[in-house]
Amino acid sequence: MPIQSNYQHGSSSRTGVLLINLGTPDAPTAQALRPYLKEFLSNRRVIEIPRLIWWPILHGFILPFRPKESAEKYAKIWTPEGSPLKVHTERQTKLLREALQAKSNNPPVVEYAMNIGKPSVATVLADMQAQGCDRILVIPLFPQYAASSTAAAMDNVFAVLGKIRNQPAIRTVKHYHDHPGYIAALAQNVRDYWEIHGRPDKLIISFHGTPRSSLDKGDPYHCYCQKTGRLLAEALTLQTGQYAVCFQSRFGKAQWLTPYTAVTLEQLGKAQTRRVDIVCPGFVSDCLETLEEIAIEAKHTFIQAGGQEFHYIPCLNERSDWIEALADIASTHLQGWLDQEVSKEAAQLSKERALALGAKE
Repeated sequence: MPIQSNYQHGSSSRTGVLLINLGTPDAPTAQALRPYLKEFLSNRRVIEIPRLIWWPILHGFILPFRPKESAEKYAKIWTPEGSPLKVHTERQTKLLREALQAKSNNPPVVEYAMNIGKPSVATVLADMQAQGCDRILVIPLFPQYAASSTAAAMDNVFAVLGKIRNQPAIRTVKHYHDHPGYIAALAQNVRDYWEIHGRPDKLIISFHGTPRSSLDKGDPYHCYCQKTGRLLAEALTLQTGQYAVCFQSRFGKAQWLTPYTAVTLEQLGKAQTRRVDIVCPGFVSDCLETLEEIAIEAKHTFIQAGGQEFHYIPCLNERSDWIEALADIASTHLQGWLDQEVSKEAAQLSKERALALGAKE
């Protein structure tokens, strides 16, 4: 049953931008991690294993033990302000709002939601409609499209819309893995780091991994990651042997996208590589995967194997060039919408006409 319309004659007509990130638990505790992991690992876009096989594994082996292990990892990177992913996403939202305000006389409403956890997509969409948004641009904060990330976020949006009688118009951004501003920000981020810390013997460009089967089924994620890696290396004028594109976060025994980041680092360590730097362009905000898995675990792997020096280069986070690129991406997809803003005077006139025709208040 659709949710009844909150439409009112004479209401304003505004444009909104909704950023969507993956999500984060409320606290670095096993109690908070269990519902978070359950929701995440129950998503059919994330885990494509048949339910009959996956359900006993999830409920019998993962949920009883993984929350405690994950909580311990989150505790290592948790800040006084909360989860780094949420903190950075909140700041990016504020900065994007300010950037778009500077670009337009009719700036859009800019909010963010988490695909898993809080604030939920449903809650934020309802709030944006309450603010008068009847046109909403959705930007998943995943530069490289993947069914398990971008499509999962859009599934959530459309599931919420399926319950709304008076739906807003929707535009979506599928990817920006090769957007010039995004690539330029990535490259300058690395240059800025090297200017202070010097250059490595090898740069590892590491992306979140997905099962190899997703590529075989037609997911373009692998190709998008390779293109981002190539464009970043070109912007940094790196030769083939000076960098490598790898994939992290392998889960289970199935084959995932290769080469694996951990295996590559182990090989480089055994080869007595003096210094390795690693950057993660698939994430625009530092999070558990970058700050714990890469900055801590991956470093341990490299050093234990015989490597000497390991540097993790932080994500784009609140860099001004990244925010400008994000504003450019948003502005491109907002074309024509910001000119449709309805003034208070026009809204009042519309209401008077509707009432004259017998409409209810």
